[in-house]
Amino acid sequence: MDTTDAKNVPSRYQILPLFNPHMTTFVCDFEASKVPPIDAQADIWFHEALALDSADIFPSQRDYKRIVQLTRQAANRQHWKAMLNLASLYVDGRDPAHGEEDAVKLVEEAMRLGIPAAYDRMGTYYMNGTGVNGDATKAYAFWQRAAEMGSPSAMAYLGKKMNAIWDDPRGSFWGNLPIGMKMLECAYAQGNGDAAFQLGLSYKNQPYREPSPDDRARALRVLHNGVKFGSEMCASRLSIEFGDPFDIEKMLAPFIDKARSERYRVLSEALSFDPSDRFPNLDKVLPLPPARLPPWNGDRDTLLNAARGVRPPSAPPKPSATSQRSGRYYLDAEFALRDTGYETRDLIAPAEGYWQPVGMVQEAEDRAELEQVPPGLYRRGEEFPPFMSKRGLGRISDVVWRRWDTIRHDPHAVDPLAPGNRVRIVTRPQPLISCAPESSCPVRGTWQPWVHTDHPQSSAVNQSWRQAWLVEGDSFPHPERDWLLPISVTDVSWHLMDAEDVSLL
Repeated sequence: MDTTDAKNVPSRYQILPLFNPHMTTFVCDFEASKVPPIDAQADIWFHEALALDSADIFPSQRDYKRIVQLTRQAANRQHWKAMLNLASLYVDGRDPAHGEEDAVKLVEEAMRLGIPAAYDRMGTYYMNGTGVNGDATKAYAFWQRAAEMGSPSAMAYLGKKMNAIWDDPRGSFWGNLPIGMKMLECAYAQGNGDAAFQLGLSYKNQPYREPSPDDRARALRVLHNGVKFGSEMCASRLSIEFGDPFDIEKMLAPFIDKARSERYRVLSEALSFDPSDRFPNLDKVLPLPPARLPPWNGDRDTLLNAARGVRPPSAPPKPSATSQRSGRYYLDAEFALRDTGYETRDLIAPAEGYWQPVGMVQEAEDRAELEQVPPGLYRRGEEFPPFMSKRGLGRISDVVWRRWDTIRHDPHAVDPLAPGNRVRIVTRPQPLISCAPESSCPVRGTWQPWVHTDHPQSSAVNQSWRQAWLVEGDSFPHPERDWLLPISVTDVSWHLMDAEDVSLL
């Protein structure tokens, strides 16, 4: 491999600047604004695969053939999370026909799409010697690039490594506290549980001085939010803080509370069993003091289910014009099409998706002929069909093919997608209640934040794990103050998803 030619090509051979643990600046970028839009049909396949790969199912009983099939279907449409999950399935030997080399190629493809998490994964491959020759120097270079691009996982890892006041290269940490904290805060803003744990400890363990009451309160809140994000370490630490703190004089909790400690312990054990779980409505069952704890019958599943996110049931779609078509021009009524803006003059489809011929330089009669052809579904590498000129001049030349993605038929509906076994399906209260962020909460219940689907941070907000349990009179969370996300408060609206009474009995 000629690395001179490859240095600017996103691949395993890409030449990147060496990791600089003493960097003086770091700009917080967000993964959500970097990744391409996700095809809606592919997203459904992806979540179906996640549900089948649930920790609730013994590995020996999981249908890995179906899991690989669904994940590959999503990956073929350039669903970046599915591409990385498929790479993991290859590495784990879940598809005997593909191994580590195919996994590396998938990650390279995701890198060429500009996916920050793909650079993070390549760093992990270099550190572990997965499909490449192990090389810690290259690993850190890829992790640094991933963090610069917005990967919360890479930021959490490097932020921890630099979150010190002295260097210990043999211990693999460096004294670059300001940059380390910036990385941790940026990763925390994106819902990273590992960053929440490190950030909470950093707020508590202030260098050169004792933590103030505000420091401790902030650390307690960050660790509590880390439990919502799915951090077993945050839950375990809070169980200790409320039940048996290491140092009474430096404890984060305002008082010993064995009941709270027990609930955090249950959550910690659940997250140790299944790190993919999320508990956005934690405040419903385990609010921070001074709020009182609701009674609980001691049943583990009752506590966990009440703390999970919610989503409305899927309504059957009405037939559409595209759902009446057949063959490659069929499109399920659940979806509509969105122009990606990507065009090619290739004779074969460079990626799976819906492609439509477009006339650019042809005579008006030939352009009109092409415009009558609707977008059709083509597999990657499938040859595009020729079109014959109505003017008797043979095949129409210089045809441009434009790619379309599927989107939900009602893309603005407040309906966060998540694996069915990780959210509760609830019917939204009628009439539907929505509020502007500057107002106070009018009804106790689970509230979903939402921004327009075209917003660059939509995938960081329109998720079930961003939900909040609020009571009457509460202020809605402020994006910049409470989430550390650079989103104008006026861009966010709040929607009541569930108003059932708190009942853990």
